[in-house]
Amino acid sequence: MAGQTGETGSGGRGRAERAGKAVLDGGPAELDARVVEVAPESERDLKIRHRGGYEHFKATSRQEASSEGPLPVYEWWERTEIAE
Repeated sequence: MAGQTGETGSGGRGRAERAGKAVLDGGPAELDARVVEVAPESERDLKIRHRGGYEHFKATSRQEASSEGPLPVYEWWERTEIAE
């Protein structure tokens, strides 16, 4: 897992700084982690390295209950290939 992001939206930035984790919605079924670490300094997107490219997730205003409390939800929106 190599994800970095933060949370935006209504009160989003503070929420991500406190949570430190987020839930992924969508993307490839074989993507291992669905709860990932987030970097609070990032603004809106999460980029996960996966099979020679990156899966991109955008912050939503949704939250999902977890054993660690409510976590922000990031929704898959595109894949990009790593340029060599």
